[in-house]
Amino acid sequence: MKNDSGIEWEHSHDFGVDSKLHENKVKIVFWLTTVIMVLEIAAGTWSGSMALLADGWHMGTHSAAFLIALFAYSYAKKHANNKDFSFGTGKVNSLGGFASAIALAIVALMMIIESVLRLVEPQSIHFNEAIIVAIIGLIVNIASVFILHDDHHHHHGEHHHHDHDHNMKAAYFHVLADSLTSLLAIVALLVGKYIGLLWMDPLMGIVGAVVILRWSYGLIKESSEVLLDKSIKTSTMDKISDALSKQNTVINDIHVWKIAASHQAAILKVTSIEPLNSDEYKGILKSLLPQLSHVSIEIQLG
Repeated sequence: MKNDSGIEWEHSHDFGVDSKLHENKVKIVFWLTTVIMVLEIAAGTWSGSMALLADGWHMGTHSAAFLIALFAYSYAKKHANNKDFSFGTGKVNSLGGFASAIALAIVALMMIIESVLRLVEPQSIHFNEAIIVAIIGLIVNIASVFILHDDHHHHHGEHHHHDHDHNMKAAYFHVLADSLTSLLAIVALLVGKYIGLLWMDPLMGIVGAVVILRWSYGLIKESSEVLLDKSIKTSTMDKISDALSKQNTVINDIHVWKIAASHQAAILKVTSIEPLNSDEYKGILKSLLPQLSHVSIEIQLG
């Protein structure tokens, strides 16, 4: 593989995921979410339901998060073979997921603050209208969950996409969070209407926000490990060391990290009296690290 610089590349540096199917799914959910967002904010403001209003604003932030996801897919695709990026644009996917997770956490905190204020100063609610809109929102959210749900059961070889596409995972968590807040809003409105417990409305806002914060934290942790080049586990490093020691080879320096959600890179320096060739060392490494896509080895006699 040769480019304008005259460098003959041994392999492609496009380590992103094939995101066309995911991108199309996110587009559909974006438009569904945006329409329901407008409906719920308008209805929540008119009816006085905190749970419904919180769900509407919650979905509004998710619409913005889906735009981030779509931008990440588009950017990664556009620059997939751009040599200005040392290891391709695979991390753009994780960056989109990280940004969406931050947005998710901010929404949850806003929901908690507003719900606490409503607990202190309860407001009257137009229950019938609010319940109808909340049910419509739940139906659309459930449909969105099925649209974004992992389909690896039907496509062999694509089982990494849901687990490793942080952009898609963020979008999926967003619609799950929307479904949860819609469900909680319905429960709160029904309890308020038939039992008269108005405080259930803001309380359900708090419960939903806490669950959303947990989802957000998990996604932030997972995507940030890719963005910050977190190394592989020490136990895996030990396995690599043991495997090379059987070849009378000592590791002097080693770095293994993710360059995309489902791709790893390794740089290492080894010393041996009778060293193997680089391809043999790479074969050993790839047998232990199936996701290894890029390897650089410095071999010296000693």
